[in-house]
Amino acid sequence: MKHTVRALRLPLAVSLLTAAALSGCSGPAPGTPDVGLNDPAKKRIAMRLVSSAENSSLDWEAQYPYIEDIGDGRGYTAGIIGFCSGTGDMTEVVERYAKARPGNPLERFLPALRAVEGSDAHTGLGKPFTRAWAKAAEDPAFRAAQDAERDTVYFGPAVRQAEEDGLGALGQFIYYDAYVMHGAGDTEGTVGFRTVRREAMAAARTPARGGDEKAYLNAFLDARVAAMAEEPAHSDTSRVETAQRVFVREGKLGLETPLRWKVYGDAYRIEKG
Repeated sequence: MKHTVRALRLPLAVSLLTAAALSGCSGPAPGTPDVGLNDPAKKRIAMRLVSSAENSSLDWEAQYPYIEDIGDGRGYTAGIIGFCSGTGDMTEVVERYAKARPGNPLERFLPALRAVEGSDAHTGLGKPFTRAWAKAAEDPAFRAAQDAERDTVYFGPAVRQAEEDGLGALGQFIYYDAYVMHGAGDTEGTVGFRTVRREAMAAARTPARGGDEKAYLNAFLDARVAAMAEEPAHSDTSRVETAQRVFVREGKLGLETPLRWKVYGDAYRIEKG
């Protein structure tokens, strides 16, 4: 079951960028480069970490057919990171799928999806839509559409910004998870990633500006917890306090395995990448 979803936001138009690996004194062991989340193995770890919070499961690839209304005011929540009918990214997933597979069973729901953006309404959707979504997950083209939306709107911008800030794989994941929950910008009653980052930078320097990586990441997590406190749907901060904060404290700046954490009281572990 999904525990958290993102706030309402405008669609982003940022492409996933491929960046060079990071290294430095605040990375893993001396002389060992931090390859970052653009490394496939590290990216898989990040996907599993997010899935533990979003789906209470490490099996993120099993989430493509998932869809339900969790009663948070954002309509349906679905797929690998919780795309929402009320926030617009679910519409974008279906639009991507329609381009790749014209005439697919989800395409006919596009007018209804566009009409319910900004609300929790199911008008024109309902069981026919949820059944079609789950069935579409059997199609590689639909799974690719979810992957593309995740990478273009959330993963890519988060990793790029983290690299610019001089952060290793852990910091890149922390940024990505914040993008998934909060979106890029503020909306009414919510705080977005950019504001969280701005608050963190007011409290500590990024590594790119000569700051200590652990100190900056703790400042970012402090700012994120403050942002979560403003939203009832995000009142449980365990995905920060008993997961990401633990990794920072342990010095797992390169997301080195083994990793052990808790979310919503449930314990998880990744022994190998």
